[in-house]
Amino acid sequence: MIDTILFNGKIITHDAKYPRVSAIAISGGKVVAIGGDTEVLDLATHDTRRENLGGKLVIPGLTDAHLHGMYTARVLRDVDVFEVPKQVAIDRVAERARRTPPGTWIIGTGWTQEVWPDKRFPSRADLDAVAPDHPVYLRSKSIHAYWVNSKALEIAGITRDTPDPEGGHILHDHDGEPTGVLVENPTLITKHIPPMSLNDTVEAMREVQTLMLESGLTGWHDFDGPDCLRALQTLRGRGGLHMRVVKNVNDPYIEHMIAMGLRWGFGDAWIRLGGLKMFADGALGPRTAHMIEPYIGEPENFGVVVMPKEEMLRLASLASANGIPSTIHAIGDMAVRNVLDVYQTVRAEEAARGERPDQRRHRIEHVQVIHPADLGRLAQMHIVASIQPIHATSDWQMADAYWGERSRLAYNARAQIDLGAPVAFGSDSPVDTFKPLEGIYAAVARRRADGSPGPDGWYPENKLTMDETIRGYTEGPAYAAGMERELGKLAPGYWADLVLWGMDLYAAAPDELLDARVLGTMTGGVWRYGGV
Repeated sequence: MIDTILFNGKIITHDAKYPRVSAIAISGGKVVAIGGDTEVLDLATHDTRRENLGGKLVIPGLTDAHLHGMYTARVLRDVDVFEVPKQVAIDRVAERARRTPPGTWIIGTGWTQEVWPDKRFPSRADLDAVAPDHPVYLRSKSIHAYWVNSKALEIAGITRDTPDPEGGHILHDHDGEPTGVLVENPTLITKHIPPMSLNDTVEAMREVQTLMLESGLTGWHDFDGPDCLRALQTLRGRGGLHMRVVKNVNDPYIEHMIAMGLRWGFGDAWIRLGGLKMFADGALGPRTAHMIEPYIGEPENFGVVVMPKEEMLRLASLASANGIPSTIHAIGDMAVRNVLDVYQTVRAEEAARGERPDQRRHRIEHVQVIHPADLGRLAQMHIVASIQPIHATSDWQMADAYWGERSRLAYNARAQIDLGAPVAFGSDSPVDTFKPLEGIYAAVARRRADGSPGPDGWYPENKLTMDETIRGYTEGPAYAAGMERELGKLAPGYWADLVLWGMDLYAAAPDELLDARVLGTMTGGVWRYGGV
């Protein structure tokens, strides 16, 4: 029996035989037929629900290929210091302190010194002045630098003599005292912060799921820890999970995954296990991305190695031998080169076992800047370029300031698509907004909503077409997850995950795109937001 027929629409299917149709039939949460109105409506029975799309655009459901679900949810309850002036951030901490009992942690997210006039890192003294009796912990926008006050340092036992944590650094002033900023590894602080309860985390994720569905997202690939998986499973057990999540596994837990006999793809169409997540380097914001040549104006700074190349290879090789691909964070061009070297060795091991390259969907997360000599290596080894288009418009000023001409090959999905590498698009939320429309605009216009850096955009030769961009949010994530036969298209046998738009994105001028509205988001044949 046909449950629902959507008709009189402009439906983008990504089905090679029928790329655009006007009607779609749904049964049991899946697409069972596509075509013209008459032929599809002829399949209806007395109980079939018929919904007139009114000529509106429908596209396959959008998946964010790189998102931190638990962090994104918790940020809703944090002090909002996202890209605000330093004094505004301090004032917001002061306001939270006034209504928070002394001794209670104050948590915030989103500051970046790059929007401040002096572009200097902050200090603990800034926070001490307004919250002397509360430990304060503020994550940077990149989530690679952390601003704390003296109370937090005291609780963590951090002094001038405290050694750096593995893979991280404690910044010190000219007198050798800790400044209140840590980069890359904040565990000396975070182990003292009481965790959010499971129930609070679940409810926060329920709230953020509502916002994601309103934005047109139908799923995401997650990069948070085990607490996020627990919350997702609890939310699903309560009947509240309406998006599809691929849960990647961070490196401290991979050997447990292997010992339990779990592999990539374990689970179902709602929650399934992804690959091994590792960090090769830091980020551009704190200038810890690992570079071949130093940062402009900092001749001694080549960034930070978070995980040595040898350890990355050991873990990637171990995971691959046990049916698990790797997905490695690499932002600087040296980090990208090191990861590609690791994958070259692992691919050779896989070939020796008689495995095809597409059996292990290895990924590089961000590929934020790449050296010209390495440009074609992702396509040659069939490595997924997991790129966040919105980072190009968020970061262009920093990239120009610290990377200069190297930025021509930064945030560059255009080059990877042209060379034949698979690409998957996301946001890295909460680093940037998860709203896919803003990422779509960044990809096709290469400029911010305010028009900067100019009408042509930043390196305009790197713009994408709307079709390429939408495929990056649909087919790309589906392929990266090994779900290309069930997600990313609207074709018979695929899940009925789709987005209804009030504007034809394909016909709109770039400047019109940010006015587009999502009218409805469907997963599994059910409208989870809005509808016809």
